[in-house]
Amino acid sequence: MFPDFSITHTFRSRLKGWNILRQDTKVCFYCGRREELKDFFSQEDGVVFCTDVCSVMEILGHVYNPDRRRWFIDSSKVSLKVVLLHNRNKFPSVPLAHAAKMKESYESMKLLLGKIKYGEFKWKLCGDLKVVALLLAMQLGYTKLLFPV
Repeated sequence: MFPDFSITHTFRSRLKGWNILRQDTKVCFYCGRREELKDFFSQEDGVVFCTDVCSVMEILGHVYNPDRRRWFIDSSKVSLKVVLLHNRNKFPSVPLAHAAKMKESYESMKLLLGKIKYGEFKWKLCGDLKVVALLLAMQLGYTKLLFPV
């Protein structure tokens, strides 16, 4: 967020001085983290995705255990985001994929699943009903008649 550590330190001090942050709040400086992780991400077909989840988890200092993580996808009309969440939210989320300018559709979801190798890991899914409906290839939107007449 800030290019210089001294700026980050000043920013933290001022927020604490104005009583916006609690005194025990930690502010971290992560501008260099991008360089460590960029080798584990690729871009194809308008999707930026993680190619090696286990290595990313190792760099972040976490032991990778697929039973303790769940896959979360969030979609909007113009983008799709996929993150890996810890089941008890003790650890930060790990970004897996992001697709800007991609519409919400079954084909988009299928492309994302293929890029992050969902079939290999088989994480549990966490998402809203619209995402679940897209993944199950259900009809979205309003229907004229909900029940047969």
